[in-house]
Amino acid sequence: MSGNYEKETYEKESREKENHGRENREKETHPRENSPKLEEMYGHMGIDSAVYAYGNQVLKTLETRFEQIDEIAEYNQLKIIKAMQECQVSAACLLGTTGYGYDDLGRDTLEAVYAKVFHTEDALVRPQITCGTHALALALMSNLRPGDELLSPVGKPYDTLEEVIGIRPSKGSLAEYGITYRQVNLLEDGGFDYEGIQNALNERTRLVTIQRSKGYQTRPTLSVERIGELIAFIKKIKPDVLCMVDNCYGEFVEAVEPSDVGADMAVGSLIKNPGGGLAPIGGYIAGKRACVENAAFRLTSPGLGKEVGASLGVLKDFYQGLFLAPVVTASALKGAVFAANLYERLGFDVIPNGGESRHDIIQAITFRKPESVIAFCEGIQAAAPVDSHAAPQPADMPGYDAQVIMAAGAFVAGSSIELSADAPIRPPYAVYFQGGLTWQHAKFGILKTLQVLVNKGLVDKNKLNCSIV
Repeated sequence: MSGNYEKETYEKESREKENHGRENREKETHPRENSPKLEEMYGHMGIDSAVYAYGNQVLKTLETRFEQIDEIAEYNQLKIIKAMQECQVSAACLLGTTGYGYDDLGRDTLEAVYAKVFHTEDALVRPQITCGTHALALALMSNLRPGDELLSPVGKPYDTLEEVIGIRPSKGSLAEYGITYRQVNLLEDGGFDYEGIQNALNERTRLVTIQRSKGYQTRPTLSVERIGELIAFIKKIKPDVLCMVDNCYGEFVEAVEPSDVGADMAVGSLIKNPGGGLAPIGGYIAGKRACVENAAFRLTSPGLGKEVGASLGVLKDFYQGLFLAPVVTASALKGAVFAANLYERLGFDVIPNGGESRHDIIQAITFRKPESVIAFCEGIQAAAPVDSHAAPQPADMPGYDAQVIMAAGAFVAGSSIELSADAPIRPPYAVYFQGGLTWQHAKFGILKTLQVLVNKGLVDKNKLNCSIV
């Protein structure tokens, strides 16, 4: 009897241990009933169940698109690592210089990295370039001379360039230096007016400026392929003309850049895509050696050029920002695709539409009502990690001809690669959304915009239940 009893006791204890182990494993694998759920967390952040459910329905349709974005990000990530390795970036490159900045190893190596990434002869990458408009103005003013003509074959340039060119009078504009300007508008379908471009090119045309992104317009963003076709057409007519591409918001969205398809200069801002959210200031010009040299002499002084310009303490952020740029850009792209599909299904006009290929990180949404534009921006601001308590308001801004509302609770002031939105308060009352250092933040910000619109009665909550086909 005692032997059977001991055997039964042993088997019972073994079963209890096994059951106890199974329960522990299940607890590790499955969240406990009282653990916080994702939907509950969104609820704590002000997103109600209807908005959350609608957002998830939209997301289910985007898996393939997101996979394509990740593939391009992976390619560009490897491209940047390759450039850094070939240029032998070292720990010493992350240190800054002061004063004149002579023999700045980190600065010179960074510019060599940019030249390799963009497949150009040279590059100018400096904290002394204060913004994208400054980089573009620098490229234009250094490569144009009195008597030359500037041509835009893609219509009106971005608002802040109007004063640089002299379309709107301003001190120090190209027009004041006797440089004329001509533009050829895009056709109604967004195509190039090749006949008009051919007629506009003349013996005085020295430089052609091509804006990749849409700016405050509702035209399509230009793909790198289309930019290449336009450059080839122009160069066939006038081989010696310089072609500059305003590459702002477009870097690392595709596997190729405008400099890969014939652009003499690609120009952009480091507080957009290539700064990866870490660069606190700066801009770049990547292109032909003569064009970059001209820009360097204009930035500093004739006779000095690239030899001076201390990098101060920003080099680590410039390098690391560039390293992170493909993944950060991919996060912003996912946010743009999500926003396009979410609002298109609610009946709003969006550019690009929900299914189009992407060539920059900007998503335009036309609301046709100023109060909806303001509400959208309020949602973006409320989703920010910085200054979420602030309420964005339309205001007069230097360089713009209408009041502008801007929402961006950013770690770097005005950084367009961080979650942000802005819009001129004028018809057709379109808002321009961009950025998101992480996809998760971009998703939250977009849901927050919809929540504010629903709360204010500008979007019918009942439409959320019937907008997915």
